Amino acid sequence: MMTKTKAATAIESGVLQPDTLKLSIGGYSDAGAKDGNDDAFAAYTPEGSVKLIKGAVACIADGVSCSENSHIASQTSVTNFISDYYATPDSWSIRDSVSRVLKSLNNWLFSQGGLLNRNDDAYVTTFTAAVIKSTTAHIFHAGDTRAYLLRDNKLELLTQDHCRFLAGNKSHLVRALGIDTRLEMDYLPTELKQGDVLFLSTDGVHEFVQEQDIIALAQSPSLSWEEKAKAIAVKALAGGSDDNVTCLLVSVDELPLEDINESHRALTELIIPPVLDVGMKIDGYEVLKVLYSGTRSHVYLVKHPNYQRPLILKAPSENFTEDAQYLEGFIREQWVGRKLNSPYVMKILPHDGEKFLYHLCEYVEGETLRQWMLEHPLPSLNSVRDLLQEIIRGLRVFQRAGMVHRDLKPENIVIGNDGKVKIIDLGTVQVDSLEEVGSVLENGVPVGSVNYIAPEYLLGGHGVFQSDLFSLGVITYEMLTGSVPYALENAHRSPPKQLHQWHYQSLKTKRKDLPAWVDMVLEKACNPSVARRYPAYSEFLHDLTKPNPVMLRQINQAPLMERHPERFWMVVSAILFLLVMVQAYLLVAAG
Repeated sequence: MMTKTKAATAIESGVLQPDTLKLSIGGYSDAGAKDGNDDAFAAYTPEGSVKLIKGAVACIADGVSCSENSHIASQTSVTNFISDYYATPDSWSIRDSVSRVLKSLNNWLFSQGGLLNRNDDAYVTTFTAAVIKSTTAHIFHAGDTRAYLLRDNKLELLTQDHCRFLAGNKSHLVRALGIDTRLEMDYLPTELKQGDVLFLSTDGVHEFVQEQDIIALAQSPSLSWEEKAKAIAVKALAGGSDDNVTCLLVSVDELPLEDINESHRALTELIIPPVLDVGMKIDGYEVLKVLYSGTRSHVYLVKHPNYQRPLILKAPSENFTEDAQYLEGFIREQWVGRKLNSPYVMKILPHDGEKFLYHLCEYVEGETLRQWMLEHPLPSLNSVRDLLQEIIRGLRVFQRAGMVHRDLKPENIVIGNDGKVKIIDLGTVQVDSLEEVGSVLENGVPVGSVNYIAPEYLLGGHGVFQSDLFSLGVITYEMLTGSVPYALENAHRSPPKQLHQWHYQSLKTKRKDLPAWVDMVLEKACNPSVARRYPAYSEFLHDLTKPNPVMLRQINQAPLMERHPERFWMVVSAILFLLVMVQAYLLVAAG
């Protein structure tokens, strides 16, 4: 039986609405009382999936008037910011994307001014931007340009001027782009409502126009948004502005539903295919072998005339036709697999099928890490390190893309016949940019073995790359010992409430042939507290390759009982034996 998913039915009935983020934008800039215009503004609203993932952008800048290059600084800032922002990976969060773009832009501006080594030729500009995605405006700000929110006939100032006032009612900027190598930006996420208006302005406008005038002109029904912006700037000039005048209005006409995702909507209209058997075909893919058939999914080895090598076809189980969270996880796996292009991560290939819901993946000939562990019950530290280096290369791909795997375990790591490692099963991957959209997929405890899940998930926390590091530490421990460092078999039914409930079992009790510092490295890698884990994969691998001097000192300074427990108890037993013998001798002599 072929079943259409619940989400598709909801869309067809009109219960769910498509993405409807609609904005009206108008801006105006004029030199005003000055000979040249050092202000600049820019705005861009993309369409389709780009708007869904990246949102719309509006930004404004005011170059410092004491510099001959201030107009270049402001114009470069607004134009390059928009182009560079949309060039960042789709998986990065807005804050991460903007921070990296502005850091690069700031370094370039500062370097240009540094080459001239003259204050009057510095490339310095204030900067305020609004990135509008889903139902949130992400405000980034440095300087004395401003961002306001007009809602319910009230104008609220969102930003704070970064100025220091001097004698004679004068002031100078303490924060701006290009003013220093270290950039400090204010970040203000602001929830939006339909009918809201964002108002961005330079000091030549907001210092000379009353708030009531801004409200009245922004709400004037007879003017377009460009005309409204011009009217506000003209009002500033009439009020005595002796500076450039620039302002930008962004009207929120319609907002999307918080939990709708375009790729989710499109893919859930597809039909979950029936269970297949050897020889059966779907969209031209013939089943060669049933690799797995379970309650959650079905995995087949297939061939197709257009491909020289076999492929993997993965389809969801009909048991989850009504489970929106499972279906979104399945769909997210496809999105992630197509975004990441790395030899260390399973590739999900595009296909022409327009009817059925399934993934088409590359086929990796080899074995899972679980099978390798069964074949190598007591491996050498060197062989484990070699595999770890490969796994870490894959995890770095997720880290750089703003993703967390969240379900790293031996079954999800494949070792190819060439010795290369590939990370598979991307259904629970946390993607920063998709979290900002809002989704059906909740950030709860990932489905899978609780032994590898980082404590922060079980305690309701958010995943970070050190969450994957925790899982990797547990896997490394298990590779060396055949068991896991924490006994948490019942954690799904009765999850721990506090970090102290995780009790690390020392490696020394299971592998006496390994040095004590290896135990300390693993204990730190899978520490229940995120703050106490390694801050980088490279540090973990380095300490596992070469003894950390700090750890060696801790070992040498530790009491004998901790360093050599067996030797300690042998000494204690010998002393007790001697005391007993002495006592016996004294008793005999006294008798």
